Amino acid sequence: MRRNRAENDASHIKLTRRAALLGGAQLLFMGGLAARMRYLQVDQADQFRLLAEENRINIRLIPPTRGEIFDRNGVRLAENVPSYRIVIVREDAGDVDMVMERLAQIINIDLDTYERALEEIKRSAPFLPVTIVEDVSWDEVSRVSVNAPALPGISPEVGLTRVYPRGEDFAHVVGRVGRVSQKDLDALEDPDQVLRIPRFHIGKINVEARVEDKLRGTAGTKQVEVNATGRVMRELDRREGQSGADVQLTVDANLQGYVQARLDGESAACIVMDCENGDLAAIASGPSYDPNLFIGGISSKDYNPLLNSKYRPLVNKTVQGTYPPGSTFKMVVAMAALEEGLVGPDETVYCPGHMEVAGRRFHCWKRAGHGWVDLATSLKRSCDVYYYDLALKVGIEKITAMANRFGLGVRHDLELSSVAAGLTPTKAWKRQARSADWVIGDTVNASIGQGFTLASPLQLAVMSARIATGNEIRPRLIKSVDGVEQPSGNAGSLGMNENNLRKMRRAMYQVVNDRRGTAYRSRIIADEFRMAGKTGTSQVRNITAAERARGVTRNRDLPWERRDHALFVSFAPYETPRYAVAVLVEHGGGGSTAAAPIARDVMLQALAGGTPPLEAYPTADRDRIEEQQKKLRALRPPVSLDGEDQA
Repeated sequence: MRRNRAENDASHIKLTRRAALLGGAQLLFMGGLAARMRYLQVDQADQFRLLAEENRINIRLIPPTRGEIFDRNGVRLAENVPSYRIVIVREDAGDVDMVMERLAQIINIDLDTYERALEEIKRSAPFLPVTIVEDVSWDEVSRVSVNAPALPGISPEVGLTRVYPRGEDFAHVVGRVGRVSQKDLDALEDPDQVLRIPRFHIGKINVEARVEDKLRGTAGTKQVEVNATGRVMRELDRREGQSGADVQLTVDANLQGYVQARLDGESAACIVMDCENGDLAAIASGPSYDPNLFIGGISSKDYNPLLNSKYRPLVNKTVQGTYPPGSTFKMVVAMAALEEGLVGPDETVYCPGHMEVAGRRFHCWKRAGHGWVDLATSLKRSCDVYYYDLALKVGIEKITAMANRFGLGVRHDLELSSVAAGLTPTKAWKRQARSADWVIGDTVNASIGQGFTLASPLQLAVMSARIATGNEIRPRLIKSVDGVEQPSGNAGSLGMNENNLRKMRRAMYQVVNDRRGTAYRSRIIADEFRMAGKTGTSQVRNITAAERARGVTRNRDLPWERRDHALFVSFAPYETPRYAVAVLVEHGGGGSTAAAPIARDVMLQALAGGTPPLEAYPTADRDRIEEQQKKLRALRPPVSLDGEDQA
């Protein structure tokens, strides 16, 4: 059927319109594609060139600068100092053995370091620098630089090394850093990638380890281009990380140095604690060691004597060591009885020198006995029989509850390694730990801080501070982090009867200041510094009936390991307590002869803020004390804020 002209014209117009629409769409598509191609090929050319070469771009971490550690007055205890090391690049060295032999003739390299460097050179890629020796002197750096033509591939580098300027004074407080080990990585669920940087150091013990997350800082990054063999060709981008936070401790460097020197020659521990806020002004364990020896890896020659010493210098006796508290525990028993209303301060007990309990004889330290004694006299003269009798009235459960209120048997939250909880036993504990029932003799032993009871010097200092103030004083070691003050260690009242606490303080005052007190020879005579305290002597061996019959062997006649531990706890000034001091001398013999004199000297040093006046000592002691003060100042000269020894 033939179409007329009008129909043909209409069909042509329709086709032309469709062609225009299709052509426009095609033109729009081609224009968009051209614009996108221009954007990708011109505007984003650099970015896509990097993406295309992605296999040649590496992201590498930049180690952060570790935060420093200071004492309460701003004296540096751990710092970062520039140090020089000698490195080698194997592919630049050529004959490595020959170059290493030449280097050994120029600077001193011990055999272990030499062999370890050779092994590391063999394991590493030929283009990577390998450290041969660290902490070299500027003189050695100069010698290497002068002889550079004869030492191809060898060059000096500068970095930062952790240094402990106060050395052994703070080894048991600040701790030390060391290289990250596989054991360190395995202990972490999701280790920070910065820990995988070769030779990266982290805190190993004490504050360095416990505050690691704050001291470490945040790693930076750098984007580098490497060739097919992995060699860095150029640095493309760098983003600096964040340095670690500076940490300020509560410890006073000068007081700490004095205490450490005062403990010289003893296997001992001493805590000085602020009675107001719990700040630890000194926390010393002796003997100590130099933590700087560990930074680059300690030698067997230096490590073995520390490991094998019977005085255990690697152990922080202030918090790790737990000991029978001896007669220093008697305040706990007395306060338990007073709070329960089971005894009055004027009630007396007769001490004939022993007590028969369940067919067993428990002896007083004084063989002839003390006669009739009341609460104050029992503490002043440290009568054991009085506390045997008291404990039987109170019972072990209430004694242990009181001990816990005073901070014994409690693991205190402190930024130190291996803080011990000690042990305040109960009937349930013995059934679980020893598979045995509690017997009445266990209570008698516990009453004088023997048997199963164990406490650390830190816990004894906490106990003393709580008796002195009636407040729940908690130990605090970190004063501030990056200038932000940390919470106080005073948690408020213990909720005890103040009259009972007052009686206990008065009895402790008589221990030191009454002529018949066990610590009278270690008294302070200056009224503004008067001290209250309690001696303690804890046995480390059993005394048989046969030995008692012929006479108990004196401590000085026994081997050192079998002598009694000596303890003393105190606070001062008596009227307005400022510090509590606890001293332990391992195998020191008697608390009155070995521990109390140390505590008296340390307390005066703390209260005076330096060398105390000789007038604070009894006249008969002053010549000896003056010589002692000179000796101790020579051992540990006071340090000013700029780090210089004070004249």
